[in-house]
Amino acid sequence: MMEEMNKNLPKGFERKPDDKISITGKDLKQAVAQTVSFRPGPPGRGPGRGPAEIEKADNFKDTMSRLLRYFSGAKKQLAGLIVAVVAVTLLSLAAPAMQGSAIDSIKAHDWPLLYRCAALLLGIFLVNVGANLAQTLLAVHLSQGIVRQMRHDLFKKIDNLPIPYLDTHSNGDIMSRMTNDVENVSNTISQSLGSLVSGVLTLVGTVTIMFLYCWQLTLITMVSVILTVLVTKKMSGVMRKVYRKRSALLGELNGHSEEMITGYRSIVAYNKQDDVTEEFEKTSDELAKVSVKAEFLGGSMGPIMNCISNIGFVIVAAFGGYFAFKGLITIGTISAFIIYAKQFSRPINEIAQLYGNIQTAVAGAERVFALMDHPDEDNSGDLPLRDTRGEISFRHVNFSYIPGKQVLHDFNLDVKPGQKIALVGATGSGKTTVVNLLMRFYPLDSGEILIDGVNINDIRRDELRRSTAIVLQDTFLFSDTIGGNIKYADRDASDERMKNAAKMSNISRYIERQPDGYDTYLSHAGESLSHGQRQLLAIARAGRADPKVLILDEATSSVDTRTEKNIQNAMVNLMKNRTSVIIAHRLSTVQDADLIVVMDHGRVVETGSHEELLAQNGVYHALYQTQFEGKAT
Repeated sequence: MMEEMNKNLPKGFERKPDDKISITGKDLKQAVAQTVSFRPGPPGRGPGRGPAEIEKADNFKDTMSRLLRYFSGAKKQLAGLIVAVVAVTLLSLAAPAMQGSAIDSIKAHDWPLLYRCAALLLGIFLVNVGANLAQTLLAVHLSQGIVRQMRHDLFKKIDNLPIPYLDTHSNGDIMSRMTNDVENVSNTISQSLGSLVSGVLTLVGTVTIMFLYCWQLTLITMVSVILTVLVTKKMSGVMRKVYRKRSALLGELNGHSEEMITGYRSIVAYNKQDDVTEEFEKTSDELAKVSVKAEFLGGSMGPIMNCISNIGFVIVAAFGGYFAFKGLITIGTISAFIIYAKQFSRPINEIAQLYGNIQTAVAGAERVFALMDHPDEDNSGDLPLRDTRGEISFRHVNFSYIPGKQVLHDFNLDVKPGQKIALVGATGSGKTTVVNLLMRFYPLDSGEILIDGVNINDIRRDELRRSTAIVLQDTFLFSDTIGGNIKYADRDASDERMKNAAKMSNISRYIERQPDGYDTYLSHAGESLSHGQRQLLAIARAGRADPKVLILDEATSSVDTRTEKNIQNAMVNLMKNRTSVIIAHRLSTVQDADLIVVMDHGRVVETGSHEELLAQNGVYHALYQTQFEGKAT
């Protein structure tokens, strides 16, 4: 099964027996290098800060329009947030003017005016704090409400994704859309939306007030602002190259470390410790050099910006003093101007930062919407499946995972009710594909599959799968109690029926020896259990489902002989009075099958009982010789 799945995965990916996607070899280094990034932070605040790559959406306009639709259910919160942002901005603009008036009142010895200004300033500051708290609270509620709905829609979509999509996309990619991409949208709404509106209003308001005070001094102030923008742009370009190189080297170092740790036995066996150490140190030394440069550039951004800002203050103070001497402005105006100049430069940097955050969030939203837009699993068919006898027929079935690379060729097979059949053959012969098609995991290229004479495409999908149970080679248990795992297929099952299923699968004694019995909690999906114990629990779960058709896919291939015998006994109990399809490499597990189907390159080449196939001296005989007599084929 694994080999067939691996054919359909992107280059560099491999599906492991635990049904997870892993990245192997040099592709790991590339993957880590692509995913390791350094989010930008305020200039000069600690190590590791630097400009991250701005990720852009392919279709920004449509994605943004679709994202804004999620705001339709939170219009009141959005309106409240905008009101709070406007209030905070207006109060921030009013404070420097009031401060300037207070300074002028001191010079004029107008103490009543000073007291009024001081009282107004106190009121402005207190109201500003309240408006800021309201802004934060509304932004958080708005973002969490929108993201909650988005996560709900995404999870609902994942529940209805077709199996081919899950087989050809890594688990990490899907999880990243559910977590990282959605979280980026949440952070942008809660942090960037209010800041963007506030920044624009602050820029417009500050420039307007400064021009009303003194247009000459305003133009002079613009010099330092333009200088700040130019230096920031230049340094960001240089820093981005350095941080990109550091990310790539870090990815290469992590990939090398992973290979060295995973393949340590091979390294020691071939006496290559010195070689891998030399390679590691070479990459590590280069990373250290680049990191020093990156940290220096990142740490120098703050002091350089502060220096330019201080030069701007000196210019404002010098020319402001000259204009005050000429009677164009007052001393209080100079004080207000210095504050407004600082307020003016701050939102410019913030908006530049917000631009990158918004672009990244929209790109993440685009990936989320791309997943949401993927067609659901085929849910056609409205015929019920009652009183199933378990008769299965494959008629002239042709199928390919990838167009042009056919897996099954004119596959025909008839299974009688209650019959036990086995599919055997070399890896890649199409055994697991037969099961995938029977479960409607994949659509047929041509032909039809019938259950009790009814085409499975005409049967309701949920009823088809409710009448079928699968026990895989590597089963999956949930982080739940033992009883909860057995009852997974039927949550309303009584405790007695649950215990009967455990007895049937020969796992009841082990369960009863546990301190909490059936209430024993399996953490980490039952990692503490042996492989055989997990298989027996899976058999118990399949038995509790009470299927009419049972599929056993390599259920004993990864256990020792003694455990295999125990599992086989449990499987015999499970297969009673059920149509059973067994996929096996170990021929010892299928010798008692009613019918053995030998497959080769997607075709049925032999059928018959164990004895009949041995007598034919064909493909099955060759497989048998290989396993039991050690002869080459």
